[in-house]
Amino acid sequence: MKRRTFLSASLTAACLPAIGYAQSTLPPYQARDWSGTNPLPYPDPDLIALDPRFQRYILFNTPLQRHYTGTFWAEGPAWNGSGRYLVWSDIPNNRQMRWLEEDGHVTEFRNPSGHSNGNTFDNEGRQLACEHGGRRVARYEHSGAVTVIADSFEGKRLNSPNDVVVHPDGSIWFTDPPYGIRGNYEGNRADSELPNAVYRVDGSSGDIQMVTDMPGAPNGLCFSPDYSRLYIADTGGERDIWVFDVAGTELRNGRSLCKLTMPGDTQVRSAADGIRCDVDGNVWAGALPGVQIVAPDGVTIGVIRLPERCANVCFGGTRRNRLFMTASQSLFSVYVGVAGAGIA
Repeated sequence: MKRRTFLSASLTAACLPAIGYAQSTLPPYQARDWSGTNPLPYPDPDLIALDPRFQRYILFNTPLQRHYTGTFWAEGPAWNGSGRYLVWSDIPNNRQMRWLEEDGHVTEFRNPSGHSNGNTFDNEGRQLACEHGGRRVARYEHSGAVTVIADSFEGKRLNSPNDVVVHPDGSIWFTDPPYGIRGNYEGNRADSELPNAVYRVDGSSGDIQMVTDMPGAPNGLCFSPDYSRLYIADTGGERDIWVFDVAGTELRNGRSLCKLTMPGDTQVRSAADGIRCDVDGNVWAGALPGVQIVAPDGVTIGVIRLPERCANVCFGGTRRNRLFMTASQSLFSVYVGVAGAGIA
């Protein structure tokens, strides 16, 4: 879908809380002791319903937890179910980290990591990573070998693949904005050879196709629970969360799900970075003031407030009902009343 077609199809609405609900603004932030020595009373004050629909997802007796701090810019959390661990990227430090569910131990998982950003796991349990350094999407095989999934399109180098998801048909979908080649902090400075775009790689043939060159700066992406829609976060000028209908290998009927604003102050723009869907079809987005939860109708129904800027989220744990959040220098999590859609 090209730019002109996309813009003519889009119908943009602000992501606003439901009119008339009591929690239309955020209560004052309370400083907290993240060590757990002086815990806050339940319910956790930083799980905030903006719409009655979010109340069911707030567990009364669960806290936000900080598991680790020490990264420079954390992104790309992905859950490995068989290994019971979370992997995420520390892009500037050119490494990946791993948090073990068994005892909460954090280790350096891969160094160097190619300045990896987004990560996921495929249906065979193999890790996929978007590497800024090599301007590629890589797959780490069980043997330890590395397979290059994509590093070019029509003879030109990709910009810096950012986030990646897999489809049940084995295809791999990823975004390719220029953030990793804008300087030497999260990758290597270079010129763009291709427009910002979203790509699909066939799982059998390895053929790559550009499925859309919109949004302007595609960042996070995720499928709806039934894989009939693809959501794409735009961190460019538009700053929408876009939604497309998935028609086989193509995307159709692109339109804006919403424009994110700061809850309680619609004059302050926000933008989703990483996004993931739950099994009810809500989109959980790393966006100021932490995580914003957007219902399928485009209404922001809830907020998870964090002390650091949150980039990406994913669902994990044995029942996939633990939301992990990579936020600047730290890794956070909280149990919620819904499971994540997809596999990672």
